Formats: sequence, structure tokens, C-alpha cells
Amino acid sequence: MKITATSLLISRGEDVVIRDLSFEAQTGEALLIRGENGSGKSTLLRALAGLLPLDAGTIFLSSNEEFGETELPQLCHYLGHENAMKPAMSVGENLSFWQDFAGQPHLDIDEALDMVGLTGLDFVPFAHLSTGQRRRASIARLLVSWRPVWLLDEPTSGLDAQSAQQFVDLMQAHLEDDGIIIAATHLPLDVASANVLDLVATR
Repeated sequence: MKITATSLLISRGEDVVIRDLSFEAQTGEALLIRGENGSGKSTLLRALAGLLPLDAGTIFLSSNEEFGETELPQLCHYLGHENAMKPAMSVGENLSFWQDFAGQPHLDIDEALDMVGLTGLDFVPFAHLSTGQRRRASIARLLVSWRPVWLLDEPTSGLDAQSAQQFVDLMQAHLEDDGIIIAATHLPLDVASANVLDLVATR
């Protein structure tokens, strides 16, 4: 699978945030997006996820027969600044919702929580978790359903060093399982087979 973006133009409101941007990302590779605040890192991820329209340019997905004519957003997990979990629902209920919503079940909930160091917390309301635990529960959302493309916005934000390394290990495993990762980050991510895309603010 390969994602090819050509001559992208993306605006937020009346402001052009990204202009004439082209890049590629393919199976087994991570693309790390870097740049100062306002350079369009989050905007680019949201556009790839289908949450923002393109003003110009194309995003082309070439894939094998497994995915057929599926559009890119349907093959993506998007992890943004917000954790996208209901505070009043338990961790397990949140993950069960996302597994049903995304389809393609992968790991069961208990196994996913074990992978992120939250064993036994499936019945705890999400609101009762610490900041780091909330982020790890959100990471578990990536594991309960299979989608080949992970779009990650500051993925290690709120994590201590041990949890950050644990997530990097999960990212590496995803790449080795023929996944693609596109991550916006200010922090170093020690992921093998990573390329860097530097963005510059347009204003």
C-alpha cells in the first residue's frame, strides 16, 4: 500500500495553512511530520482522516486487492489531541464502542489493555483515570480494531518515558505488520524505517 499526496492546498477558515505539499508513505514506513506551531501538522492529519476538505491537490491510495476501492479515511485510525472517550463510560465500554464503530476486530479489550499497561481497569470510568492512563486507554483504541494506517497527533503527549517507549514499541509492531504510520510530533520517536516531513508555516 502507498499513500501519495500531490500539491496539497488546505485552508482553515480564510487562512491557507498548507500550500503545494507533496509526499509519499508506504507499507512498513513511518512518516514523522515536524514543524513549528501553526505550520499545519494537525491540519494535514485531519485532512488525511477525511475531517477537512482539500482546496486543491490529490491524495491517492494504491493498494492491493485486499482493500479494493476503499477510501483512505476508512483505512485510518486517527488519534488526535483529544482522547475521544466518553468520561462517564467505563474504559471497556469506550473500547467496545470503538471496536464496533471501526469494525475489523483485532485484539480483544482485555488484551489491548494489557498491551498498554492498564490490566484490570476495564470497569473503571474513563473520568477516573489519570492523564497518562487516559492517553494509554486511547492508544488501546488503535489495537481493538485493525486499520492499516495510523494517523497520530502528538501521540506521546501526557505519557511518561516508560509509557512513551511502550507506545513506540507498539508502533514498531504495527509497521512490521504491514501498517503505515503518519505522526505529527514535537518529541523524538525512535521508530525504524521513519522518514521526516518538515512543514513551514505559510504566514
